Amino acid sequence: MDLVNTHCHTGFCGHAEGSVAAYVSAAKEAGLATLAFTDHFPLSDAFDPDGYLSVPRASMEDYKRDVLAAREENPKMDILFGVEMDYLGEVEDRIFSSEELDGFDVILGSVHFVDRWPFDDPAQRDRWEEPGAADEIWKRYIELWCQAAADAHIRFDVMSHPDLAKKFAYYPSFRLEPLYEQMAEAARAGGRMIEVNTSGSYYACAEPFPAPALLRAFARAGVPCTIGTDAHVPENVSRDIARGIRLMKEAGYSCVTVPTSTRDRRSIAIDI
Repeated sequence: MDLVNTHCHTGFCGHAEGSVAAYVSAAKEAGLATLAFTDHFPLSDAFDPDGYLSVPRASMEDYKRDVLAAREENPKMDILFGVEMDYLGEVEDRIFSSEELDGFDVILGSVHFVDRWPFDDPAQRDRWEEPGAADEIWKRYIELWCQAAADAHIRFDVMSHPDLAKKFAYYPSFRLEPLYEQMAEAARAGGRMIEVNTSGSYYACAEPFPAPALLRAFARAGVPCTIGTDAHVPENVSRDIARGIRLMKEAGYSCVTVPTSTRDRRSIAIDI
């Protein structure tokens, strides 16, 4: 079956490494049929003063140029020009134009901030250690994630790493399964896709995003699923893709759904 990666980051983001060309070369060597570039959509200076988390606005045209050039030079690979865009909820301070967002083949929606706090930043993880913090953070994270997933006014094609709150292996005192059902319903209501993100296995949580129980909830709700490695260096462009597809199959999926450069979707039957 065709192998795909619909989530990766290049050196245009301050916290990633590697050129577009280096990613394409690694993807070709790994036999990938589809590669989506999804560098982080620019954040304001209030959220990203050093240009570490996202692509600076001044670099977006260079990012687009490099991705489109790679597409032109590699017609046998489906190369997508995309972004990962943070949902900030009530503290959103950017103004988006439909013309700007329509220029992307795929937009990943994500929640990295809980009321201005970047909860998955290793340098700011101390708040997780506070008494009762895990319960509060998980509840607020899932509330924001469901808002993002269900809001049809926002163009999020894929909701990425759905349970990112587990990154540092801090878990709430309550069962998450009932909230998993809420997340699945929100994604279904918003017409979103979700992803198996293989990078989770390399954090403290030691498993891909989402957890098996959450992935099963998405499958039961009929939410289409794609797959990405969330690579931040070219050598990880195909890391654990086959394993992630097997997890999809175990959860009840019979196909991998893939966004396309025409802003459509195609399905690849799971045969692995």
